[in-house]
Amino acid sequence: MRIGLIGTGRIGTLHARTLSAHPEVTELVVTDADAMRAVEVAAALDATSVPSVAELFSLDIHAVVIASATASHAELIRAAARRGLPTFCEKPIALDLAGTREALAEVEAAGTLLQIGFMRRFDAGYTAAREAVRAGRLGRLHTVRALTSDPAPPPAEYLPHSGGLYRDCLVHDFDAIRWVTGREVVSVYATGSDAGGAMFRDAGDVDTAAALLTLDDGTLCTATATRMNGAGYDVRMELAGELDQFAVGLDARTPLTSLEPTATWAPDKPWPGFLDRFGPAYEAEVAAFVRALRGEIPNPCDGREALAALLTAEACELSRATGTPVEVATLDTAAAPVPAD
Repeated sequence: MRIGLIGTGRIGTLHARTLSAHPEVTELVVTDADAMRAVEVAAALDATSVPSVAELFSLDIHAVVIASATASHAELIRAAARRGLPTFCEKPIALDLAGTREALAEVEAAGTLLQIGFMRRFDAGYTAAREAVRAGRLGRLHTVRALTSDPAPPPAEYLPHSGGLYRDCLVHDFDAIRWVTGREVVSVYATGSDAGGAMFRDAGDVDTAAALLTLDDGTLCTATATRMNGAGYDVRMELAGELDQFAVGLDARTPLTSLEPTATWAPDKPWPGFLDRFGPAYEAEVAAFVRALRGEIPNPCDGREALAALLTAEACELSRATGTPVEVATLDTAAAPVPAD
């Protein structure tokens, strides 16, 4: 199996290591906008580097993994579909609904596989939470609390191209909520604060956000995020039902200190970032892509899942702008576009 990898940044390099070590991958070919970075990654892994995406697509590869800059995802997905190539792509497909739908339409017309990288679906804690909900261990689920907190903001130049806190960050929580509960988000009520620094206001973004989601069975979910959590990287989900209550992401490395006088809970070496916290999940999602290529399992995260999560993020942005609740269905009325020739 010969696989092409586009993008050798932090996540792309991790994917390159996973693929190069996989027994079913006989050759890995990498490329990057920074050609020297691709050369260095390839040399470290006994892989092959090529100077451009065009050259990569000219080779006889069996599948492609996209870990390049967000703005390039949609066109690369469409280019791979035109060549009949199964594709794994880091989220998002695109930062807007139109671009997402156009790429999905082209994939559907080509009949190719598109797996999206929502890595929390491959995390042990989130997987256990999904199994607990489906086994009825909580009874009727009534409340979900989800949060993503980054220890420090990204570079200022990143923010205008990120899509904003809801699309860039909370979209992972939106996908996890749908995947764990098996329910759809029907309405949102969201707000945000840009008090953390001028760069957020300059980008039209917020540094802290909160959203109340109502699911189609009446379950209430809160989802919060911040770029300014100095204690460390914190990603959690709490699920409360009539019979029990469970937590994901609560362990000795959770950057949370109890102030109760009898408590001994204090973080030991808090998680510094997402690659440390979700490293095994990133590896597992790529391994699952290889299994899907071989027909051993169905696609574990179809591109339509990315559209559903983005719809929730879009509804949150609209709610933040208007100060009113938004029904998600009002954003999903447009028909999928016809693929371009």
